[in-house]
Amino acid sequence: MIIDTHLHVIDKTALRYPWLENTPPLDRDFSYASYAAEARRLGIEAAFHMEVDVAEGDMEAETENVASLANPPDSLIVGAIASCRPENEEFPAYLERQKANPLIRGFRRVLHVMPDGLSEQPLFRENVRRLSGTGFTFDLCVLPRQLPKAVALVDLAPEVQFILDHCGTPDIKGGALEPWRTHMKEISQRPNVAAKISGVVAYADAERWTLETLKPWVEHTVECFGWDRLVWGSDWPVCTLGGGLSTWVAATHALFSGTSEEERAKLFSGNAKRLWKL
Repeated sequence: MIIDTHLHVIDKTALRYPWLENTPPLDRDFSYASYAAEARRLGIEAAFHMEVDVAEGDMEAETENVASLANPPDSLIVGAIASCRPENEEFPAYLERQKANPLIRGFRRVLHVMPDGLSEQPLFRENVRRLSGTGFTFDLCVLPRQLPKAVALVDLAPEVQFILDHCGTPDIKGGALEPWRTHMKEISQRPNVAAKISGVVAYADAERWTLETLKPWVEHTVECFGWDRLVWGSDWPVCTLGGGLSTWVAATHALFSGTSEEERAKLFSGNAKRLWKL
């Protein structure tokens, strides 16, 4: 069984995505139906929808849109990681509203395209700490240079479960192993952080990457976090920038072909079931 912890659905007819105009290959609709048809063929049996950095005024509308996709009994969607703005005074009221929605399993505030100091704001940190005891996770989407700031945030909220997206978003195309390698080791020392093996094909050279290209980045992530703190994600449709869903699933199977059945089971589904109490 594969649980995809990082599915994006893009519906421009219903929601606004300001960032898409700067990313032409993704600036169109990517439907749940298209994803599901391919995902089922690959052995993906469940998925979490990951927020797609919609316009701030559309955050709750995005959740409603995802709920409509999750409602059919045969839907792959079993939960949603919702968008949030911890830097805003309205966050506590927003959090209370989300607590009433069983679809919501966690939150994310995209940081890798924001000023580096956003997560250092006192209000941001205070609001992330509000997740303590709620059971909600918080996804970290940061650049390698921002990993020390992520460490500081994690240390201030030790009771919150953090998920580090995309192996720490490394510059694979540029081959910049440092400071990524050192910072990954540092953040992995925090027991309340898990790493997501996802998205890395989008950070490689789309025309030239091979399995050997990905190995150093994936293997270092595994070495740092260990098998009990890893989950898998497709990052569809962003993964289409590096080959697509089928290519990424095939590459993942090849990357982990030498591991034990127990280790693969933890990565593909077991750890996700535990972290999100499925």
